[in-house]
Amino acid sequence: MKLLRCLFLLLFACSLPLRAELQKPDVVLEGAVTVAQNHTHFFVPFTVPAGVHRISVDFSYDNRREEKTVFNIGIHDPSGFRGQSGSNKDHFTIGPGDATPSYIPGTIPPGQWKFLISVSNIRPEVTSKYRVEIRFNSPLEDSSFTMEPLETSQRWYRGDMHMHTGHSDGFCGSQNGKHVPCPLFLTAQTASNRGLDFIAISDHNSLAHYAEMRELQPYFDKMLLIPGREMTTFYGHFNAFGITQYVNYLVAEKDGRTVDEVMKDIRALGGIASINHPMSPTGEACRGCGWTPPGTVDMSQFSGVEVVNSGRVMDGFWDQQIAKGVRLTAIGGSDNHDATKAEDQRGALAHPTTVVQAKELSVAGILDGIRAGHVFIDLTGSRNKLMDVDASSASGTAHMGDALAIKSGVDLKLHVHVVACANDQLRMLVDGKVAGDPLPVQGDDQSLDTHWVGDGAKHWVRFVVMDTAGNTVLLGNPVYVNF
Repeated sequence: MKLLRCLFLLLFACSLPLRAELQKPDVVLEGAVTVAQNHTHFFVPFTVPAGVHRISVDFSYDNRREEKTVFNIGIHDPSGFRGQSGSNKDHFTIGPGDATPSYIPGTIPPGQWKFLISVSNIRPEVTSKYRVEIRFNSPLEDSSFTMEPLETSQRWYRGDMHMHTGHSDGFCGSQNGKHVPCPLFLTAQTASNRGLDFIAISDHNSLAHYAEMRELQPYFDKMLLIPGREMTTFYGHFNAFGITQYVNYLVAEKDGRTVDEVMKDIRALGGIASINHPMSPTGEACRGCGWTPPGTVDMSQFSGVEVVNSGRVMDGFWDQQIAKGVRLTAIGGSDNHDATKAEDQRGALAHPTTVVQAKELSVAGILDGIRAGHVFIDLTGSRNKLMDVDASSASGTAHMGDALAIKSGVDLKLHVHVVACANDQLRMLVDGKVAGDPLPVQGDDQSLDTHWVGDGAKHWVRFVVMDTAGNTVLLGNPVYVNF
């Protein structure tokens, strides 16, 4: 009997979908069903303690395929119905702002919940054992709409970090040409058509778009949907990435929160944040668009800054922060509000594109790449332009976004690999200022070498690619010297 029990548990483990970072279940429900329960419904109760904001459920049972056993499932909270998905799902999650389709998002009240099993078919000779694994507050499902990376290759991934839909102020033309809230699906479809590997839909202060993103992610299995939210305050806007829980964004000088308090909550939940269009003017046309928070803000709590918004390069604020010792990763965002905009229009989706070197196409992978500064911005929204930077000296090597210590008088060798930028020019900037003569890019796949001599102080060295008209084509993150 012990051997049979072990084999049974092994079969259950193998029957569950493979999921990355699957935490140990908080509750396990097990039982057996016979023909006596055919065409009946029964509930299996379990207790949800206080402090739970998300539940995730995995369901499995034996004799499923070979004996045509079919169980339908659902769930009730202490007040009643929260969803039913028949036999088409073995996994579902319910959170405050999102849930697996078939289930109702919302708060998770403590108390007695009931897992529903409806026996649709079981043969007379069959006994089917089932197992329900219930997990509370899954970090993976709080941060992502997919349980597995969409791709496991380390490479450069292309995305757009800032866009809006009908869940905030995104509008587009309807079938009859009316000005209507733009559906989220249209944003995702346009992004996919433009060859993006990931997008972060960042509707203002809302959780509502997450439910649609969770529904769409299985369909868009080549493009990662990253939870995003534009924290919109009177004194500046910033995007939070990788969290789905509500964060109190109500920053105010009187009876309000501070930016630091908001950032503390975002980081505690495992997310990162990036300041949006900090050099934009603030006024009646764009309320709070510039960065003017009251009091002192700990800028080191941010991971990035939007250096390119739509087609506008705004790198002055970025350089100012680096000069103060704060290493913020430069990213870009289209700030798209109309998914139907053609690519030659300002604010078109994927213009600019943020290109991130990541170990895999997952929320954790992309956010880690941003944290590391392994990022450049493609202002043309191309599918193939690349810029990679490596630095070396006697003390070691560094990649774009990394730091390297060099003494005064030491030569820093810089190797830049550029793709699809023939006839453009490569320019080096030190501390935000152009240094040396531009280097011509003559081929579609070219490596260029240059150098810079350190003086023992802190500096940041970065590169941009410019076209013949003087427009920025690619903008890279720095190699930090003596930071």
